[in-house]
Amino acid sequence: MTGSEVPPSFRLAYVPGVTPTKWVRIWNERLTGVPLTLVQVPAGEAAEALRTGGADAGFVRLPIDRTDLSAIPLYTETTVVVIPKDHLVAAVEEISVGDLAEEIVLHPLDDTLEWEQLPGRPALERPATTADAIELVAAGIGVLLVPQSLARLHHRKDLTYRPVSGAPESRVALSWPEEKTTDLVEEFIGIVRGRTVNSTRGRTPTPPQPKAKRKPAPGKATGKSGGKPAGAGKNPRGGAGGSGGAKGGGKGGAKRGKPRGR
Repeated sequence: MTGSEVPPSFRLAYVPGVTPTKWVRIWNERLTGVPLTLVQVPAGEAAEALRTGGADAGFVRLPIDRTDLSAIPLYTETTVVVIPKDHLVAAVEEISVGDLAEEIVLHPLDDTLEWEQLPGRPALERPATTADAIELVAAGIGVLLVPQSLARLHHRKDLTYRPVSGAPESRVALSWPEEKTTDLVEEFIGIVRGRTVNSTRGRTPTPPQPKAKRKPAPGKATGKSGGKPAGAGKNPRGGAGGSGGAKGGGKGGAKRGKPRGR
């Protein structure tokens, strides 16, 4: 390698709540010579990071502007409401959006849910981040609706969460710049989609090996020589074959028995 060559590497962006550990482990097992660097970015800045070269690919939350970005939707998260542990909602397994009509629902500026109409009563101000909103929930100011992974990320001993039906859900996708679909990007797409090493897109599959010809067993006719097969010319009962072995015939072949009386 000359001094002007740069060793290959791969930068993977991910938004809060996404855990890329499994895919990174598989990458490190398969591409030992290509280091993978994780880049955490706020959800609202993930698309820009991909466009400006801050990462080769990334896990983002949909929707994003796909004018110049490709995206493969991976999964949809359950929406939950984060509440204090002593809140009345904590006594049930699940609630609906309508159950929050009398609650102050916090709406942080980095909210990842697309609301047509936010449920409950609005707070006087919007928190700057989800982390700030979590602090307000702990202080008893209001409640917060987020994807379940964010509730887990910001877990506190004095808070809990419950699933909410009728709320918009967050979809997570793998995205990358469409014009920069490199071989390494294809490799990572294959890993995320669960392809095996031999089936990964872009790799040349291992050609099938020709089957070895079976050698004939010793003593068996091969069809190439003119010799008779083993046992040719022998009577199955052990006698000699041919015309001399006719049943009951030939000299000295009289039937045995008692002599006739004269």
